[in-house]
Amino acid sequence: MNKTLLTQEGYEKLSVELAQLKDRQNHLITQIEEVAQPDESGEDGLATQLKEELEVVNNKIIDIEEALEMAEIITSAPSKTNVELGSKVTIRISGKLEKQFHVVDHMESDPAQNKISDQSPLGQALMGKRINDEIEVDAPVGKITYKIVSIA
Repeated sequence: MNKTLLTQEGYEKLSVELAQLKDRQNHLITQIEEVAQPDESGEDGLATQLKEELEVVNNKIIDIEEALEMAEIITSAPSKTNVELGSKVTIRISGKLEKQFHVVDHMESDPAQNKISDQSPLGQALMGKRINDEIEVDAPVGKITYKIVSIA
């Protein structure tokens, strides 16, 4: 199994999420036990819904536990010359708007926080590139050109 490279912040965030999911799991189990007494017509619809939610929670728990078990914390400062996992990259989009992204493992990506996965189309295109390199990425609106302005 491959190592999961995480920032310290990402590792801590996943650990908190795991604890919350385990709490949710226990809560769902309690709810299922309370409503899972079928009448003559069979199992209650609510119990079925709760069991489906429990399955989703259990799968997330497994994914996070595996990621944390295989985690390696990125301790060295990322390169300032090449984009790599952990790099903060400022790019110019189509020659206009500038935006900064933090390239992270898929387990800690959060587009709302400008944390993009190294496996996303933009993340893949950025990996290994240098300042002033231009890349094109296919998007639903067509090809978008990005220029790397800085790497931190």
